[in-house]
Amino acid sequence: MMTTPLLIGGIGMQEMLLIALVVLLFFGGKKIPELMKGIGKGVRSFKEGMNNLEKEIEESTKKE
Repeated sequence: MMTTPLLIGGIGMQEMLLIALVVLLFFGGKKIPELMKGIGKGVRSFKEGMNNLEKEIEESTKKE
C-alpha cells in the first residue's frame, strides 16, 4: 500500500495554478521574489544549524 503526503496527495495541476494565482494576487508581483529570498535564507540557516549540530555530536562521541 502506497501512502501519500497529507497535503500533496490530491493536488493536481489545476489546483497548483489556482494556488499560484491566489498567492500572486495576495502578495503582488514585487513581493514574491522577496518572499522566496526570505524562505531561501531560512532554509540555508536551518541546514547550517543542522550541520553544526551533527559536527558537535561527532566531536563529543570522539572525545568519549
